[in-house]
Amino acid sequence: MTQSTALGPAATGISAWSRLLRLLAVTACLPYLALKVAWIAGSHAGIPDGSPLLEHRVTMIVANGLTVLMDAAVVVLALLLTRPWGRRVPAWLLAAPMWVATGLLAPIMAGFPAQLVLHAVHGGGDSGGSGGGDKPFLAGWVFDVVYGGFIVQGLALGALFAAYARNRWGQLWRGRLRELPSRGTATGRWGPLTVAVLALFPLGTRLLWACGGTAGLGTKHPGGRLMDVLMLVSLAAAVLGVRQLALPRGGALPVAVPLALAWIGSGAAACWGAWTALGALATAQNAADRPTTTLALTYAGQVITGLLVLSLTARFLADRSTEAARCAGR
Repeated sequence: MTQSTALGPAATGISAWSRLLRLLAVTACLPYLALKVAWIAGSHAGIPDGSPLLEHRVTMIVANGLTVLMDAAVVVLALLLTRPWGRRVPAWLLAAPMWVATGLLAPIMAGFPAQLVLHAVHGGGDSGGSGGGDKPFLAGWVFDVVYGGFIVQGLALGALFAAYARNRWGQLWRGRLRELPSRGTATGRWGPLTVAVLALFPLGTRLLWACGGTAGLGTKHPGGRLMDVLMLVSLAAAVLGVRQLALPRGGALPVAVPLALAWIGSGAAACWGAWTALGALATAQNAADRPTTTLALTYAGQVITGLLVLSLTARFLADRSTEAARCAGR
């Protein structure tokens, strides 16, 4: 077997469809990058007078610089997933930023269209531009441009990663749940149980706030009730996904389904938990603006749960890789 045959079609060339997806991913980053660079340079485009963003110049520069690097990473990922040298990148070096990108983009891809529908149905409100107070945070068009770009990035990058992963690691999630060995190890039994226990607190608080409760929120509600619903779904998906992988139930259900639930759910819960916590602390003007203990514990619970699900999912894939190598060596 030649090297090109072993590596599959992705190693020998790139389809026109992949080129188009790469172009879309890179192009979708440009408005966001341009806006952020303009803000760093001192422009107030899209920032209304009186916005809290104008009160913390240094914090805004640092935060915008960080997000510029994060969005520039999408460009690097799009190239990595479509260039021959991307096949030689260590698995962890690709998986880590893709997990973060998935976690940050997935809630936006689901939440922003839902928010537009809610505004159209109920009327009034803005696109999230109030920042939780009376002062305007950003102009409405900024959210349309930025979140629209994020959705395109997520769709294009997700399609590219799915094709790349199928060519490089497709054997790791082939088959049905009934074909997986029933795990009797301590990891199989206690891993999902530990995840479920750790997720109980953030699941409970997010459910409470999604239903309209305010206990433990303090004076601000970052993201609003829609974010609570998204985080609730993300945590539930992560718990269910890793449980199915560790203790297979479901018969004919493809292995790829719980794997996707664990991947997307853990990324969304952990990355948005960390991001909103960082944003709340960075923009707090005084002690009253900081997250309450309940909110801080919710963020922490999301991050810990997500990271544990990620580690258990990585363990599952490592075991599958070992099994595949053993079968190939027979």
